[in-house]
Amino acid sequence: MTPLKEGDKAPFFKGVNQNGKEISLDDFKGKKIVLYFYPKDNTSGCTAEACSLNEGYEEFMRLGYEIVGVSPDSIASHQKFIAKYNLAFNLIADTEKSILEAYGVWAEKSMYGRKYMGVLRTTFVIDETGTIVKVITKVNTKDAAGQLIKALSNHF
Repeated sequence: MTPLKEGDKAPFFKGVNQNGKEISLDDFKGKKIVLYFYPKDNTSGCTAEACSLNEGYEEFMRLGYEIVGVSPDSIASHQKFIAKYNLAFNLIADTEKSILEAYGVWAEKSMYGRKYMGVLRTTFVIDETGTIVKVITKVNTKDAAGQLIKALSNHF
């Protein structure tokens, strides 16, 4: 699959959040969304990223952006993760990996010479028309919110 890039139409997605409620791209028509993909709840990098975005959540809302995280974790895992860190945004449980695959972030990775399938940590910013306006592939997990706000400064 060709990687998605700025200017591409965001692939349609539909999944369930931490409360079992269905969320789809259609829910964000006319709105801006930060759709971020991460490997696993409660791991150091993913926790740092989620907490950074949570700290910047009010600023993102003020700027008109909704934040939605996606990982292959279960609804129960997302519920615990949100409760533990008091996260203010939705997390989609993509256990079937259909959204991950549609966005090209479920791919072969390598660690210590071992190859395996996993999530490529990536953030997509989608505008009101459903167009991808920013793709961040080298996410600074400790300052994800600052990195994103800086990257979006020309889109405000």
